[in-house]
Amino acid sequence: MKRWFAAVILGLSLAGVAHAAIDTYEFAKEGDRERFRELTKELRCPKCQNQDIADSNAPIAADLRKEIYRMLGEGKDNQQIIDFMVDRYGDFVRYKPALNAKTALLWFGPAGLLLGGFVIIAVIVRRRRVQRASTPGSLSAEERKRLDQLLDKNQE
Repeated sequence: MKRWFAAVILGLSLAGVAHAAIDTYEFAKEGDRERFRELTKELRCPKCQNQDIADSNAPIAADLRKEIYRMLGEGKDNQQIIDFMVDRYGDFVRYKPALNAKTALLWFGPAGLLLGGFVIIAVIVRRRRVQRASTPGSLSAEERKRLDQLLDKNQE
């Protein structure tokens, strides 16, 4: 009886997940459907931050999908829709933000760090080569003679 009760409770709790809403939109043209897919894949969910709005289940992502659908119905082009989203949510909403003064560090920062790392490694290697060249690698004849004398004394 306990197992049956637990199974019913589990089944009822999972039923809510099974009936989750799925966005369905009717498009007049197939081109609009493709543009909708492209735009929802290109724009990032402001809440999830690592998902596009097409894959996000967050309420804000659902609202953004509705907004994109509405704008497509009004005949706006992709750039107008993206500009609206950027004005409202900032450059972060785009996975590939435009290159401008605000996003220059985002675009060129990784390359700058990589280049800086190579420069630091080159400087370290060069200093070590100079240090090795300045320190003699072998003993002079006088030093060997003195070393042999010291070793002979220790053996006696």
